[in-house]
Amino acid sequence: MEVKHKSAIKLNVGLDKEKLPVHIDWEAPGNPNGEGAKECKAFLLSIFDKESKDTMKIDIWTTEMQIIEMDRFFFQTLRAMTDTYYKATKNQKLANAMQQFVQYFGEETEILPKSKQ
Repeated sequence: MEVKHKSAIKLNVGLDKEKLPVHIDWEAPGNPNGEGAKECKAFLLSIFDKESKDTMKIDIWTTEMQIIEMDRFFFQTLRAMTDTYYKATKNQKLANAMQQFVQYFGEETEILPKSKQ
């Protein structure tokens, strides 16, 4: 397939003297949050290599990221991954199982109220 357009996503990580991340910002054309770089506290990047069929990943968070924020970040990421998995595979059985874990994770981290069972 011929590439007609290209777009770049730019991530900048500011490090302290111990080389720990203290500032992260990102920018991309068409960013729904507006033009210019936007500050964030963490990002997870997974890339599936075409040839090796391996997944490479980069996980970075700033020193100011709190545990409750990491819990929320993972809850929202797991929920989105479940939706993406279903859209890509249409495997309802596994998507439901993943959603059950997301619910459990949300309850255990107190992002969601506990289910009454």
